[in-house]
Amino acid sequence: MKLLEETLILLGRVVTILPLMLFATLFMGRRSIGELPIFDFLILLAFGAVVGADIADPKIPHIHTGIAIILIALLQKLVAYMKIKSRKIGRILTFEPITVINEGKFIVENLRKTQYSIDNILLMLREKDIFNVQDVRIGILEANGNLTVMKKAEKATVTLEDMNLTRTADDLAMPLIIDGKLYKKILYQLNLDEKWLMERLAEESVHNLKDVFFASITEGKSLQITLKNQSAINIPPIYH
Repeated sequence: MKLLEETLILLGRVVTILPLMLFATLFMGRRSIGELPIFDFLILLAFGAVVGADIADPKIPHIHTGIAIILIALLQKLVAYMKIKSRKIGRILTFEPITVINEGKFIVENLRKTQYSIDNILLMLREKDIFNVQDVRIGILEANGNLTVMKKAEKATVTLEDMNLTRTADDLAMPLIIDGKLYKKILYQLNLDEKWLMERLAEESVHNLKDVFFASITEGKSLQITLKNQSAINIPPIYH
């Protein structure tokens, strides 16, 4: 009998708390569930903690959970309003967009700041059907963690190249060196050797693989290199 009573109490808590959460989420707006900036992410964590504790522990007064949800929703709404009114507050409460690729080159310093690995960025590029970083004019890591890419003019959508008038076979670039480590299988697959690679690197005044942050090579043997100590120049400023 006691088990049945506790089950009914738990069911009552779930049935009453879910509509309240739905109302609070709709009240906060679609932005809180669409982009997940850092503050909204914390709000959702707080929601989960409050509701989870309420459902798991029947001893917690149910009214307190309801009040907490309402206060959290109001706080989120207030902060969203303040961020709209003040760009300074918005910059404090979220990450700034940051350029990680410029003119086909990785910005090593910015990648380290964001703590994104080269593999993360390459994956995000492939998700955008970009298999050669040289096709990218500028790549921006947004506040919500998404990568925004602007292709170079000759690689943009609906071009003569896309109409097969000047199509080349050098679009697929394979990672050859990542953070100083050479992937020899890629060289062998293209019937090349390390001597050829070192000669090509020497042409770019690179004499040590450890100095290379990223290098890719196409099937046409076109080599693209980003150095670890390569300074970022002429990067356009990015604002919210």
